[in-house]
Amino acid sequence: MSKIQHNIGVDAQQLSKNIIAWGQEFGFQKVGISDIDLSEAEPQLLTWLKKGFQGEMQWMARHGTKRSRPAELETGTVSIISVRLDYLPPHSADPEMVLNHPQLAYISRYALGRDYHKLMRKRLQKFANKIAEYAQQLSYRVFVDSAPVMEKAIAVKAGLGWQGKHSNILSKEAGSWFFLGEIYTNLPLQSSQANTAHCGSCTACIDVCPTKAIVAPYQVDARRCISYLTIESKAPIPLEYRPLIGNRIYGCDDCQLICPWNRFAQHSQISDFSARHQLDAPNLLTLFAWTEAEFLKKMEGSAIRRIGYESWQRNIAVALGNIEPQSIYAKKARIELKNKYTSSSELVREHMRWALKKLSH
Repeated sequence: MSKIQHNIGVDAQQLSKNIIAWGQEFGFQKVGISDIDLSEAEPQLLTWLKKGFQGEMQWMARHGTKRSRPAELETGTVSIISVRLDYLPPHSADPEMVLNHPQLAYISRYALGRDYHKLMRKRLQKFANKIAEYAQQLSYRVFVDSAPVMEKAIAVKAGLGWQGKHSNILSKEAGSWFFLGEIYTNLPLQSSQANTAHCGSCTACIDVCPTKAIVAPYQVDARRCISYLTIESKAPIPLEYRPLIGNRIYGCDDCQLICPWNRFAQHSQISDFSARHQLDAPNLLTLFAWTEAEFLKKMEGSAIRRIGYESWQRNIAVALGNIEPQSIYAKKARIELKNKYTSSSELVREHMRWALKKLSH
């Protein structure tokens, strides 16, 4: 970023109002502005890292204080524009129904459609270009779940919502089914008013977590979290968590599904977020039968693709092992597990052996 330009050539207060309006014109449901003081959030991040709650996600600690000090990441940053983009896919199968049918695979609702990263980044880029038309001294950098950015703490300061006890950002009008994005800028903009928290004494998200990953309000031990275990981790899934995973093969939404504020969530109007390949309620054995080539082809443009075929098979093997052993479907599962055994990697075979043992009871 270039040297900060305090004289931006336009009224900062009016520009800030315009920015919020322009952001909504580009399809963001909420836009807010914050300063770069994250000193309250920094100790929480450092304590979380010290406890090792990041697990294999070593990148969380790799950048030192750049995550909590925006100007260290992008020189010259004095304001941050934070945006919300709703993603709850319309016309998709009821999540509770899928979770209650063990022969079906549950995939986190954010990943049913196309990967949001490119889509959101393009919108943010167009948004930034609009701002540049009115503030020629603008210097900026766009972020969408990329680089060391404390997007949740920033969103809270920008008035997009408050942090729930599950650590996700909550909004009165939208619940938590949304993505966050940021524009770091050298413009000295007027900050939005932060929201107050509205979780009260509710502990529904903590109580419902299958693996008790929410170890305390606002504290998630990623090493226990199903989203981490099925997406981020490349290691064998710990034995104690496998039965608790149920049929969740990519991520977990339990803490969001139980949250009372999600009664007010709105479905996304973006067609790219609609479920593809019937992933909203797919049959486990259908997915397990995919070859690596089929997986790569069908998952083109999907966030799921990045976990790779091996983790995909590992996760499905665990889900198959959680089927009721006496069911008709269990017999089919045993046959398919044995058929794919020799052609699978040792990591996947280890989970297959576990599944076959469970299904033999």
